[in-house]
Amino acid sequence: MPTHTILDSALDSASLFDLPRPAADCRIVVAMSGGVDSSVVAALAASTGAEVIGITLQLYDYGAATGRKGACCAGDDISDARAVSDRLGIAHYVFDHESAFREEVVEQFADDYLAGRTPVPCIRCNMGPKFTDLLRMAKELDADCLATGHYVQRKIGAAGAEMHRAVDPARDQSYFLYATTDEQLDFIRYPLGGMPKAQVRELAEQAGLRNAAKPDSQDICFVPDGDYAKIVRSVRPEGGQPGAIVHAQTGEELGRHKGVIHYTVGQRRGLEIGGLPEPLYVVGLDAANAEVRVGPKAMLAVHSAQIIETNRIGPLPDTALTAKVRSLSKPVPIELDGPLGAGLATTIRFKQPEFGVAPGQAAVIYAGERVVGGGWIERTD
Repeated sequence: MPTHTILDSALDSASLFDLPRPAADCRIVVAMSGGVDSSVVAALAASTGAEVIGITLQLYDYGAATGRKGACCAGDDISDARAVSDRLGIAHYVFDHESAFREEVVEQFADDYLAGRTPVPCIRCNMGPKFTDLLRMAKELDADCLATGHYVQRKIGAAGAEMHRAVDPARDQSYFLYATTDEQLDFIRYPLGGMPKAQVRELAEQAGLRNAAKPDSQDICFVPDGDYAKIVRSVRPEGGQPGAIVHAQTGEELGRHKGVIHYTVGQRRGLEIGGLPEPLYVVGLDAANAEVRVGPKAMLAVHSAQIIETNRIGPLPDTALTAKVRSLSKPVPIELDGPLGAGLATTIRFKQPEFGVAPGQAAVIYAGERVVGGGWIERTD
């Protein structure tokens, strides 16, 4: 079946890719993880009539180790991506990036935990092995654009390409993509940002893709069972050093723990220090002294945070700004104290105290629905 007829959709597929010339003269590279989202992007790209090439990066085959299907870029996912490409009649290539992924993402994840930080490895992956290397490959293939299955919108504003949150707030992935540069955004396309997930699955079924009903990944790809401590110990065995659980206000030792890698700031469960007059939360981690510091919820209130290695997407608007410090949190009003972008450090000040803000997380800044940029939280006040 010709690729331009396999997806009989009412969508104007060509407009989703914002191609610079007639589709028949264009080449689109699609990042294919083996999931339903990137597979639908490949089907939409093929339906434009452009030449389409699918690329899968083999990053971490955790599925083989755990026996669990659905781990990102594991053997089953590569097989699914290949099968979809065969169905669509497009070329498909797999590149081994396990060593780079381990060094830039997995080891950094472990080091952050050992330092008492709260890591966000999906952002590290997008900043490194995924976009940097995929962009290079796509340009070496003389592609007109690189398309991914992320749920964000790319819109053209007065100053050029802008990143906006997805129309489906439950699927929005803009928090993980704040480090996208202006140059990258000029070249990347996000065709699914204007669709709800239900529509994406309908398109997958319409195209006859074998992974149309494949479950979404709910975990970090290389920790599909949710046991972060196990991964950290495997990379950094010293991470299991036991120590004291100490009250941050009184200095009293309240209990013992089996390693700071089991805790993150804001955590309440798993402390095993009952019999106290009020609930206590992890308010700080002293990894050097193997100390977990706990206190009442009021101690989690943060008024400002310094962010480093900042990135800015497009011009900084002269309008009200908001920020998210966790992927599932709602943006809250802030003021920006200093420049943003070019790797500089700056400070964000919350209009109201924000809870659960911890070093290692990312702070992503918005102007309405537009993603302005963000940076890594270095410290909080």
